[in-house]
Amino acid sequence: MKKITLILLVLFLFSCGSSKKRHVVTKKRTKTTKTVKSNTKTPKTVTTYPRHSKTNSSALISNIISNAEAYKGVKYKYGGTTKKGMDCSGLLYTAFSEENISLPRTTGQLSTYGNWIDLKDVKEGDLLFFATKKNSRKVNHVGLVTSSRLGRVEFIHSSTSKGVIKSLLSEKYWYFAFVQARRVF
Repeated sequence: MKKITLILLVLFLFSCGSSKKRHVVTKKRTKTTKTVKSNTKTPKTVTTYPRHSKTNSSALISNIISNAEAYKGVKYKYGGTTKKGMDCSGLLYTAFSEENISLPRTTGQLSTYGNWIDLKDVKEGDLLFFATKKNSRKVNHVGLVTSSRLGRVEFIHSSTSKGVIKSLLSEKYWYFAFVQARRVF
C-alpha cells in the first residue's frame, strides 16, 4: 500500500500535463492523423494540428486570455479541464477550445507546437514553458502570457499549490525555471 501511495505521489508532483487523450471536434478545425513512411520498418503515425490565420488575432487573443482568467482561483487537478480543477495544460487547452481552437492537450506536446520566439519578443497570447524539476531542463509546466511590457511579463497558469493564478516571469522561481516561449499564431 505504501508503494502505491508513493508512486501516485511522485506522479502527481512531477507531472503537469495530462496523459489522457482527448479530442475536441470544432466547427472549423480538427487535428488530423496520418501515416508517414520512414526509414524504419514500421510506419510512423504523426498527429498534426492546424495553423491559425492572423485575421482578428488581437481580438481572438484577448478572448483567449479572458477565457483563461475566468478560471482564476480554480484548484489544481492533474488532468483536469473544468472549474472543478485543472492542470496547467488543461487551462490552455480549455481557454483555446472555447474559441474553437484545437491545441495539443499535454505540456510536452504543446512545447513543440507553434513557433519558437525569443523572450524579448514575447507578447500577449504567447505560451511560456518551464522546467520545474530540480536539475532538469525538461519542460513540465506551461503558462499563457496575459501582458507584456519591457521587463515585465505576466502570465496565467495552474500551479499545484495555488491553482490558477497569475505570476510574473521576473519572480526568481519562474525566471530560473523558464525554458522557452512559443507563439501559436
